[in-house]
Amino acid sequence: MNNIRTSEGTNASRIELAFDRDLLTIPVSSIVSLKTLSKETKESKKFEQILSSIKVIGLVEAPVVVPDTQDNQKYFLLDGHLRLEALKELGITEVECLIATEDDTYTYNKRISRLPPIQEHRMIVRAIDRGVSPSDIAIMLGFRVETVLRRFRLLDGISPEAAEMLKNTPCSMRVFDILRQMCAVRQIEAADLMIGQNNFTVMFAQAIRAATPESQLSPNQKKKNASSSNPSSQHIARMERELAALQTQVKSVEDTYGVDNLHLTLAQGYVTKLLSNNRVVRWLLDHHQDYLNEFQKVANIQNLNSLPDQR
Repeated sequence: MNNIRTSEGTNASRIELAFDRDLLTIPVSSIVSLKTLSKETKESKKFEQILSSIKVIGLVEAPVVVPDTQDNQKYFLLDGHLRLEALKELGITEVECLIATEDDTYTYNKRISRLPPIQEHRMIVRAIDRGVSPSDIAIMLGFRVETVLRRFRLLDGISPEAAEMLKNTPCSMRVFDILRQMCAVRQIEAADLMIGQNNFTVMFAQAIRAATPESQLSPNQKKKNASSSNPSSQHIARMERELAALQTQVKSVEDTYGVDNLHLTLAQGYVTKLLSNNRVVRWLLDHHQDYLNEFQKVANIQNLNSLPDQR
């Protein structure tokens, strides 16, 4: 228990640490995973990146475990399921772990921040500036060298103002390729549109590009447009019909989306609360593992758009 004191020396508040200060080296065989990893997860790009990173530089972030109150030789894994699986695959027998003081899986598994592409770009730039070769970065991240170099040049031709606006968004490299076709002012307008609509897809970026006047395109893009033919009236009419059909579909969903999303939020909140109790998770793991897998899928749903298509 740490005490925080004001300048007058009075005890202002108390903060209880969520884990022990010191790391503990634990045999990998003594750590019990509370989550079953699917075959698809083990074959994912993310898992390959973790494997590559551990091979090259070792484990960067320690797994988080909580002691088993009934067996002092066992620990339950709260965070780091992919890392633990990678250690097993690499034949590593011991790992340094953070020891949690609370039997809580919710915080570690739900309150995480994904690394946006611009932040990843800046990390790669910083690493190269410090002398790390692109080939070493490619090995650590499980990328090709060409991919690392492309991420290194992600913001070439991008307005600094637009880059700042999009720094915490999930814009893909393809979106930045489309933005690069516009002038700086139009890039800022496009970034504002994407943020306002919370839509960072390639399709939406292409729609903004299509609606951009030639005067707001980059000089290189103007030359390309001059050498290419303009879209025919038939193409424009077809695009208008497709847009009208899309607007009709959106309207049909609007009436039920709010209620459906509310039901999903309530159900997900209840399931998430159940899974934050490790005793419940352990019971499901022992008696109804199929239910546990489905509950975990529900808890990981971000919104209605991430639900699988049941048609």
